[in-house]
Amino acid sequence: MKVKVGDNVRILAGKDKGKEGKVIRTLKAKDKVVIEGLNMVKRHSKPRNTNESGGIFDIEAPIHVSNVKVVTDEAKLKKNTTKAKEKVEEKDAKVAKKTSKKASK
Repeated sequence: MKVKVGDNVRILAGKDKGKEGKVIRTLKAKDKVVIEGLNMVKRHSKPRNTNESGGIFDIEAPIHVSNVKVVTDEAKLKKNTTKAKEKVEEKDAKVAKKTSKKASK
């Protein structure tokens, strides 16, 4: 699964299509993820103990990982591409240095 806890994702299908949120839990066995504040469903519960109150609660339901897409942060992406360019330039400089030494011999 390419989606991890903490990733920002966009929902591609379903009732919350187009919305973005943060992954709070992954269910690897079922290939599902739970996204904070999205895909909300109602759960009815009875009071179990004398102190507890029953009622209707909204909780986040899991959504299949194929229906979400990781949203890349543009600043982070730009930083990574800049580092990649610097590495390529360093390699080119080393190759140029080696070839100039061979040519001088």
